[in-house]
Amino acid sequence: MPELPEVETVVRTLRPKLLGATIARAEVRDDLVIAGSSPEDFCRALAGRTIGHLRRRGKFAIAPLGEGLFLVAHLGMTGQLVLAPAMAPEPRFARVALHLEDGHTLWYADMRKFGRLRVTQDAEAVTAGLGPEPLHPSFDAAVLLNRTQGRKRPIKSLLLDQSVVAGLGNIYTDEALFEAGLNPCTPAGDLTGDQANRLVEAIRGVLTRGIANRGTTISDYVDGEGRPGANQLTLRVYGRAGQACVHCGRPLSGIRLAGR
Repeated sequence: MPELPEVETVVRTLRPKLLGATIARAEVRDDLVIAGSSPEDFCRALAGRTIGHLRRRGKFAIAPLGEGLFLVAHLGMTGQLVLAPAMAPEPRFARVALHLEDGHTLWYADMRKFGRLRVTQDAEAVTAGLGPEPLHPSFDAAVLLNRTQGRKRPIKSLLLDQSVVAGLGNIYTDEALFEAGLNPCTPAGDLTGDQANRLVEAIRGVLTRGIANRGTTISDYVDGEGRPGANQLTLRVYGRAGQACVHCGRPLSGIRLAGR
């Protein structure tokens, strides 16, 4: 967490509000969340920059800043990007503040500090290791089979690998496998064409619903305006061990797979 739907929701809520906004100054409260440069260089690079069209790649949010410069954010486990008006109280666990010329502040808050912010001239290099976007029209059963062929790892574990498919995490992988009728322990290389078709459709379905519901808030996730999502109300299996299956009514079983 946050996964693709959460990052997409953050990007969609922030994009119209940040487009054309100018950063007056940046303030780093915790050096740990800055990657690729010193906090001083990070702040110096951002001062006076105008934010362009915010976009998402996998679990990354990418903001062009002009002259080939980009701000790239990964929210880790508990990261939040929240835009607040002047005089609004700062969020808990605030780590970085981008003070805009219009008086708003874009806060980066992160309780566990696993997320990272980076200023770079090569955003593509930061995301180069990511697999295909699962909501792109080119992602289909053939692509999935090509990436799982010969792989012995359980399909659940493989789908969590960002180099195989970008943006999936525990929540949406569990939901997609359930919707596709696949055991998460199935060796990835054993997928049949029919199973791959079902899984691709299920992945698209759960991600699309997650975005429509503005993300899943289990504990820390909020969108770019500080609002929780509602997709947790629609989950069929994630976090529901011991509860009744929505199909058969029998109690759902929980297992630990690859430490998850």
